Amino acid sequence: MSELKGLRVREMALADCDRVAEIRVRGWQSAYRGLIPQAYLDGLSAAEDAERRRTYFAQAGDGVVNLVAEDTGGELVGWACHGPYRDGEVRTPDAELYAVYVHPEHLGRGVGRALLGESVERCTRAGHGRLLLWVLKENGRARHFYERAGFDADGAEEPFEVEGTPVPEVRYARALPR
Repeated sequence: MSELKGLRVREMALADCDRVAEIRVRGWQSAYRGLIPQAYLDGLSAAEDAERRRTYFAQAGDGVVNLVAEDTGGELVGWACHGPYRDGEVRTPDAELYAVYVHPEHLGRGVGRALLGESVERCTRAGHGRLLLWVLKENGRARHFYERAGFDADGAEEPFEVEGTPVPEVRYARALPR
C-alpha cells in the first residue's frame, strides 16, 4: 500500500467491484471516444462489467494483482491490474500491465501515475526484468503518459478489432531494475 498526493493505493477488495467497473466503463467511454465505434462504447454496462470483475476476482491468483486508488474521502478514483506476461500461452519472466483506468472526473490529478508507480514497484520487487503493456496505436494521450513514465514502444503490434473496426495495439516495454 502506498500514498501519494492525498491518494492511497491499495489492493482491490471484492466490495470494490462495482466502483471499479464504473471506473473502467467510464474510462473506456472517455479515452476511446473516436477510436472505437461509439455504439460499442454506448453499449458498455457497468453492471455487466461488475459481474465479470466479481468472477475474475473469485478466480484471482496466478500472480494477477488488482490495485485501486482512493482519494482522501475514501472514494475509489482509479484501478490498475498487472500480472504475468504471456507470449501466446507461454508465461515469460516479464510482467504485463493489463490496465490502468482513472475515472474521467479525476484525470490529471496523479491517479494514473500513482497506480502505475505502485505496479512498477511491485513488479520490480517480484523480480521481473521488464514490464510490458499494450495500448491502442491511435491513443496519443495514453502513449504519451507511458512514454513519460519510461516506457518505449518496442516495435510489436497486434491487430485488435471492435465491431468490425480495426483498432491496432502497440506494445510498450520498460526495463525494471534488478
